[in-house]
Amino acid sequence: MFQIYANTIIFAPRLKKPNLLNKTKIRAMTKADIVTDISDKTGVEKIAVQAAVEAFMTTIKTSLEAGENVYLRGFGSFIVKERAEKTGRNISKNTTIIIPAHNIPAFKPAKTFVESVKSKVAIK
Repeated sequence: MFQIYANTIIFAPRLKKPNLLNKTKIRAMTKADIVTDISDKTGVEKIAVQAAVEAFMTTIKTSLEAGENVYLRGFGSFIVKERAEKTGRNISKNTTIIIPAHNIPAFKPAKTFVESVKSKVAIK
């Protein structure tokens, strides 16, 4: 492959950019996919399933906002993690900033869930 710049021919190989999503074949499931899957498995209308999924997520959000953890046996725990105050850097301005202590939502999968995923998902 060659390119012409200002009447000069430059020979350069065309390099392919690696596409990590295609190599690992990662597929992300959306909320619509979840609703469709549950509807197909249970025979319940999609509108009712969507309302149930939305209510489930709203309940999790409000519980975590209130500082309560949510434990689902065999699946995992939705927990509130406390982050301590720390010093950070703004590299564009080359300054040091203080990041205040804050809480973040997190998910910790159950051991049985982790083992199930480890045994069924093939590593490529």
